[in-house]
Amino acid sequence: MKKRNILFLAALPFLLVAPGRATEEKTAPFMGRNFAHRGLHKQDQTIPENSMRAFGLAAEKGYGIELDVQLTKDGQVVVFHDDTLERMCGVNARVDEFTFADLQNLKLAGSSEDKIPLFSDVLVLVNGRSPMIVELKSGPRKEELCEKTLKLLESYKGDTCVESFDPSIVTWFRFHAPKMLRGQLTMNPESYSKLSLIWQQVLGNSLANIMARPQFIAHQISEKAPLTKLSEKMGAMRICWTSHDPSNEEGNDAVIFEYYEPKPKYR
Repeated sequence: MKKRNILFLAALPFLLVAPGRATEEKTAPFMGRNFAHRGLHKQDQTIPENSMRAFGLAAEKGYGIELDVQLTKDGQVVVFHDDTLERMCGVNARVDEFTFADLQNLKLAGSSEDKIPLFSDVLVLVNGRSPMIVELKSGPRKEELCEKTLKLLESYKGDTCVESFDPSIVTWFRFHAPKMLRGQLTMNPESYSKLSLIWQQVLGNSLANIMARPQFIAHQISEKAPLTKLSEKMGAMRICWTSHDPSNEEGNDAVIFEYYEPKPKYR
């Protein structure tokens, strides 16, 4: 019995952080690619992040695209990063307090032409030209967001995958869309300083993998916890964010970048 307990304890870390399995066919469109963070936007926001112009430019130049989706008050899936509109639109309110029609009265970063786009319009614009990493933002209506995002992706003819900081969202896709490539966004434990110590350790050490079984880990460019490294050694695809230097291509299977223009493919 004692030997069995020792073997179980030795195997436990592997059981907790083991990634999901993905075929080479599923990962191939993303391997060795540079993904424009929120589209190919400008640091001064003259081409705003998560705008139709940023996505169009990224597709024209052959980059993959990373973007963020969330829901409006009336249940539309829009592409926008922040919980609130303050930084990008100068309005101190949440995105989900506005209908999509209301949001069209706002401009991104003071632009005269750029507005918050519908995810469906971005899909029409990209039209399969670029592989896309779709980050789902967490919130009280996250299951609705998962359902509506999946419906849009299922009818799209292009290479897509999903990711989230919220492991329950990644878990939802594990069970409702097992054929879709899914990933866990994460950081080292210390970077989750606003959360309780327990959640710092769970999220920063990839322990939620036991539920989500992500096939890739998208990690902030910083030192990784040993258990996260173990998950990668067990087969999780390595993606890093947010790169400002082509040197980050080394040791990573894909790179999410901003503010420079690397080669679209580095392998």
